[in-house]
Amino acid sequence: MTLTEHTTDKPRVRSVQRMTRPDPASRSRGGQRFVLIGLILACAYSLFPLWWLIIAATKDRVGLYQSNGLWFSGWHLTDNLHQLFTYDDGIFLRWTANSLLYAGVGSLGGTLIALAAGYGLARFNFPGRGLVFACVVGSFLIPIALLALPLYLVFSDIGLVDTPWAMLIPCLINPFSVYLAKVYTEATIPFELLEAARIDGAGELRIFFSIVVRMMTTGAATIFLLAFVNTWNAFFLPLTVLRGEENWTLNLGLYNWSGKRLEAGVDLTSLVLTGALLSIVPMAILMIAMRRYWRSGVTLGALK
Repeated sequence: MTLTEHTTDKPRVRSVQRMTRPDPASRSRGGQRFVLIGLILACAYSLFPLWWLIIAATKDRVGLYQSNGLWFSGWHLTDNLHQLFTYDDGIFLRWTANSLLYAGVGSLGGTLIALAAGYGLARFNFPGRGLVFACVVGSFLIPIALLALPLYLVFSDIGLVDTPWAMLIPCLINPFSVYLAKVYTEATIPFELLEAARIDGAGELRIFFSIVVRMMTTGAATIFLLAFVNTWNAFFLPLTVLRGEENWTLNLGLYNWSGKRLEAGVDLTSLVLTGALLSIVPMAILMIAMRRYWRSGVTLGALK
């Protein structure tokens, strides 16, 4: 082979390599399709129970057991709602009011306490500050179910069992909310602003309520939303500390109705499913109303 033939073969080899090399754009499109398919499957998996619940709430007892579970069989939602609101003198409305009380008031008070505690840990130097923060973080390792029995024993000694306080007091203390409040404070409240307020003669309480709370609206909304959902979905704690039906939460009441089929032979499955569907409405409204604060609050740590 001559030198000329050897040099002329190099461009051919390079052109063949370019043709066999995968295109980065095609690989990117393939990855996007894979992610899209995964998101569609995850969305279908998440919406499937909700779809089944909506369909089941529109059926009567016969259609619930003898028809296709994923499609309509008559329209009995109005009758189910009427029975739900009138059964046992409208006890369902009492349970809904109790859940709103425990989740709303408890989450609001817990959010205020968490903001104050997080602000103190983030912007004040005091002896034992690191130990206190370590205890807050370490408390994440303790499951809430393990605290139900000690809380019951304490509340039993002081006479708070089967009272609204047995649910409200545990909702006021949430270590994870304190941790979130500390993170938000460090990201949004500069030391210079606090020093300027102190120089102007503002007291610590005025600084907290007039400056810190207003600047931490996004963080407070996120903390409140997470606490509300956690309290609304609570089951083991109210099962332990609440006895009378008039103080039960919505979840506990629906659970009791579902057990009557085995205990008393009364089938309240249609009412349980209709009540479960209605129990989603308050959280859906809250999520839609606060989604702007929640999304910006979740991404705050990443932007920092």
